[in-house]
Amino acid sequence: MQTASGSMKSNGSDSRSHRWGLILAGGDGTRLLPLTRSIAGNDRPKQFCAVMGDDTLLQQTQGRVSRLVPAWRTLLDVLTRKHEPFYPDEVAGIPSSRLLIQPSNQGTAPAILYSLLRLRELDPKGVVAFFPSDHHFSDDEAFVGHMDSAYDAAASQPEMVVLLGIPPEAPEVQYGWIEPGSPLGPSSVCRVSRFWEKPSGSVASSLMERGCLWNSFVMVGYVHAFLNLIRCALPGLFALFESIRSSLFTATERTALCDLYSRISATSFSQDVLSAQPNALAVLRANGLGWSDLGESSRVRSVLERKGLRTESRFRADDGETDSALALADTETAG
Repeated sequence: MQTASGSMKSNGSDSRSHRWGLILAGGDGTRLLPLTRSIAGNDRPKQFCAVMGDDTLLQQTQGRVSRLVPAWRTLLDVLTRKHEPFYPDEVAGIPSSRLLIQPSNQGTAPAILYSLLRLRELDPKGVVAFFPSDHHFSDDEAFVGHMDSAYDAAASQPEMVVLLGIPPEAPEVQYGWIEPGSPLGPSSVCRVSRFWEKPSGSVASSLMERGCLWNSFVMVGYVHAFLNLIRCALPGLFALFESIRSSLFTATERTALCDLYSRISATSFSQDVLSAQPNALAVLRANGLGWSDLGESSRVRSVLERKGLRTESRFRADDGETDSALALADTETAG
């Protein structure tokens, strides 16, 4: 049986019983803060804001993930404690065992590593997909089909991490780019020849001409495959987290984690892990998803216009300064 992306489903059911989903929701969203402030009236990050429709971006992500894995195998990495005032509705009814909250935001690498170490204790055979909570997909049905294929691809390549690659619409310099290599069997999954994190404009144009893909930061692999990536790329960080393993799921976990986070610096999973080890990566080309990371207000406006929504009425602050909020958000630096 073939999936939407053209890959063959595996017949074994073992890996399906070990499928997990992990939602990353710890970003500070500083680049869109003027825009989200105009919508919500406070400084909540974009994942806790109803940027597209009535539901927050996190709630929309939870809905997509629920179509792929059952709720009890979905972990919500809501991350930093300073965001706690903004997500009570999103976590209402979710058992505390499924919530992973960091003391502070130290980048995606520590967040992912902490999640993996906890998941290893729950299910060492787990095949886990990471889902950013602040992205947009216009076609959820296509997304589910491609993700089903990505889970199967990861199960058939147990030492590799499979990235969801998006066909580019422009030579974007704020995204990571994936250069596909040789195919892995009769499917749309290829090895990764090279990973390019936020290239220059000229390099991005060249990558687009060569058929390279945007990195959506949606990725799937066995728990041990992800851990091996981090162990090789960031051995010091890995050792620090391993040192608190005995405290996981105990009364001392929070204290141990706070102490650990006070001793680490911010690290990026894309730049510090993925870029360093392309040989351990595969990519699945995912067509027709209508994906955007909504990282800048211009991208938000573009998505809303494609959906036929009026940006002026959608993003009107209390004082009516809609356009100034949009313009200001575009001037913000990375965050």
